[in-house]
Amino acid sequence: MNARGLLGVLFHADKALDLVTTARELGVLARLDAGPVTLRELAHATGARPLRMYKFLDGLESLGLVARDQSSDDLLDARYVSREPLVAAADEVLGDQSIERDRNRYPWRDLHGRLADVLAGRLDARFAWPPGSADEVRGFEHSMAAGAPPIIEALRGARAQVFGPGGGRWLDVGGGDGTIAAAVLRDDATLSCDVYNLASVEQLVHDRAAATQQAGRLGFIAGDFLAEPLPRGYDVMSFIRVLHDWPADVARGLLRKAADALAPGGRIAICEEFRTPDRLAVQLFWTYFLVGVDGCVSRLREVEWYTRALAALGFVDIAVVRGAFDVVVAVRG
Repeated sequence: MNARGLLGVLFHADKALDLVTTARELGVLARLDAGPVTLRELAHATGARPLRMYKFLDGLESLGLVARDQSSDDLLDARYVSREPLVAAADEVLGDQSIERDRNRYPWRDLHGRLADVLAGRLDARFAWPPGSADEVRGFEHSMAAGAPPIIEALRGARAQVFGPGGGRWLDVGGGDGTIAAAVLRDDATLSCDVYNLASVEQLVHDRAAATQQAGRLGFIAGDFLAEPLPRGYDVMSFIRVLHDWPADVARGLLRKAADALAPGGRIAICEEFRTPDRLAVQLFWTYFLVGVDGCVSRLREVEWYTRALAALGFVDIAVVRGAFDVVVAVRG
């Protein structure tokens, strides 16, 4: 899609979402995922008038979601298939518990139409970073948990590279309320995890451990990773959606602290929004909202930045495991 097409779609974004929402509710997305499916079949399955369904599908095609094969002049013979799975993507964006609905509760409307003032420093976003009060902490950790499913999927896919054959002790640095750790622990009885986070998060982690019956294996260590060394004695350390929030020198300093805390042979895992066109698109809300928050860098970096930083600190066997989120894994030399 060229710039003119993209801007046109953005201008009519409410219509585009109406198309996708209706297709989701009518089961059209599921049939497109299972396709190719003909216009005749879609019209029959949904009770739609064929010509109207044809134009409806043109709308989905205009968004880049659908491929069409029209090999004859007969409208009903047109065949459609999704370009990539649509049901899961639509659920993640439009579902009742979607990450986008969670993001939308933040006060972005205070900035809307006033970005020139934001850029000039005459207006700031109402967002505390790092979160301070108990309510701010709960709200932020709820948002992080809302985005956890694809990260959990990525860690499951990278399980062998991250945790090795024997499980062991895992420290999840800045690990939120333990949502991700609890899900990984359910899959691996040989693994235990401590979440390292600010003291204000402790009760959230204990509640998560109790709710998931992981009280004996999911623990908590209070600390400030900006001011203190990281705890020692762990086989694996992870930074999950942590490092991109900080300037480069702070991110390198955190990796250096991990290198100091890990024994030779210990593993490190970094799971971030690495800088790609797709990740930038998914991050659009935070990119917009955090323009007015000077304390949070929110700097998506290319994955190579992390691999170079790890190599400079003496890590070896550095690998990138591709998945729903990419995971950088390395071994302490």
